[in-house]
Amino acid sequence: MLRSRPFILVLLALVLAGTWWRLQPEPGQLREVRLLLGTTIEIVAEHPDADRLEDAVAAAFDEIQRLEWLMDPQRPDSDVARLSATEKSLKVAPETARVVELGLDVARRSDGAFDLSLGRLKALWGLDGSTPQVPGAQEIAAALQGIGPEALQLEGLEILKSDPGLSIDLGGVAKGFAVDRAVAVLGEHGVTSAAVNAGGDMYLLGSRGKRPWRIGIQHPRKSGAVLTSVEASNLAVVTSGDYERFFEQDGRRYHHLFDPQSGYPADACQSVTVLADSVALADALATALFVLGPERGLELLSAYAGVEALIIAGDGRMHPSSGWKTFVPSDDSGS
Repeated sequence: MLRSRPFILVLLALVLAGTWWRLQPEPGQLREVRLLLGTTIEIVAEHPDADRLEDAVAAAFDEIQRLEWLMDPQRPDSDVARLSATEKSLKVAPETARVVELGLDVARRSDGAFDLSLGRLKALWGLDGSTPQVPGAQEIAAALQGIGPEALQLEGLEILKSDPGLSIDLGGVAKGFAVDRAVAVLGEHGVTSAAVNAGGDMYLLGSRGKRPWRIGIQHPRKSGAVLTSVEASNLAVVTSGDYERFFEQDGRRYHHLFDPQSGYPADACQSVTVLADSVALADALATALFVLGPERGLELLSAYAGVEALIIAGDGRMHPSSGWKTFVPSDDSGS
């Protein structure tokens, strides 16, 4: 029996004054929500000049929309769609090149645990559609042909493909990049305090009043429950979990975070939360750590200065990085 579960739009709960899942704006703050990048984008912001706040938030959403047009694989004129369709190489926009550059760097450092060339495999499983399925072994093997850290090369703004049939997927980093750019636009418009949340890819700008922003992290096995929380300012917080998009068949859970080595959903973790200066980097690393598992994941993380993570292993045990505890509030009992 095949059962599918709707995509959980919010992976991280904004926690304040005992409420979560949605942050209620305080006086002087503006909260706006739009559907972009295939998920719910929420911005809560304040501005020293209240008359400029609405324009600042609108400009941030405009930037996210512009980047979606560049990198949405469903738009035939996007860089991503055109790159998948081309047989050899394509000159892309500077923003797309930056996303690919970051993705390739994490792919190489993680020995391919993060991979930008999984478009065929993801389409085969169909987890982004209404009829996901478990493919046959031969289909999976065919989809994995030619993938890996060397499948793409970046030369300036030109991206070269090693295999004409490669289908490119930037979903593991493009959403985070869009949040980074939205935060930059808010800053350019004078916003000093904001939370930008794109379905769990989040950046916390400044502080909330006199305290850091407080974020509750979704329990991967208890719907509606908070596993633990962190306090952060001027920091990205990103969670990847096997509960986000999945279906069950014959008692087994199949989710959207694939191991490029096997072509099947990775099973070493239940969830990974990453704290970093950049949402794009945290986005890519969360996927890589999820695939690698606690031991190899924390080893990879040690190469990134100032980045922390909490890895929930497949057996439910918590594996925090060495500096994770510095972000956990003293009144939190979850870690």
